[in-house]
Amino acid sequence: MTTKNKAIFLDRDGVLNNEIGDYVWKLEEFIVSPGVPESLARLKAAGYYLIVVTNQAGIAKQLYTATEVRACHAQLQAACGSALDALYFSEAHPSVSESILRKPDSGMLEKAVARFNLDPAQCWIVGDRYRDMEAGAKIGVRGIMVGETEPVDFTPRVADLRAATDVILGAAPAN
Repeated sequence: MTTKNKAIFLDRDGVLNNEIGDYVWKLEEFIVSPGVPESLARLKAAGYYLIVVTNQAGIAKQLYTATEVRACHAQLQAACGSALDALYFSEAHPSVSESILRKPDSGMLEKAVARFNLDPAQCWIVGDRYRDMEAGAKIGVRGIMVGETEPVDFTPRVADLRAATDVILGAAPAN
């Protein structure tokens, strides 16, 4: 029997980079949030795969391209010492196209579970929207909501990825 691995699923906008209230696709507007490289390094050192799962509906709406999203992801990897093991994005939007990859569906997470031989019970999803928590819950992944992007009641909820990392690594109690 092979040992299953553990991972942290990470929403992008509002978790890894600054949320600007609109689509983030221009490199000059793609700002890695404070504490992100250090938090990813701590999670990596604890044996977690790090997997980005992000909805990028602006592609379906023809506001930007998948190539521009990949350029932002390359900038993110460069800022974080190439700590991320996979970067998945859904380019669908219900106004244009449906997709099981788009959160709150769990397609991106399921792809990673298969690719990295993950045990969902040992995984976490960190996101700033309830749809991130829903995607994780569909496959048995615990969630931590960060920030105040969405006014929903969800526990645990913490300020940012640094605080989420403390919860995951057991350095702080989940509220």
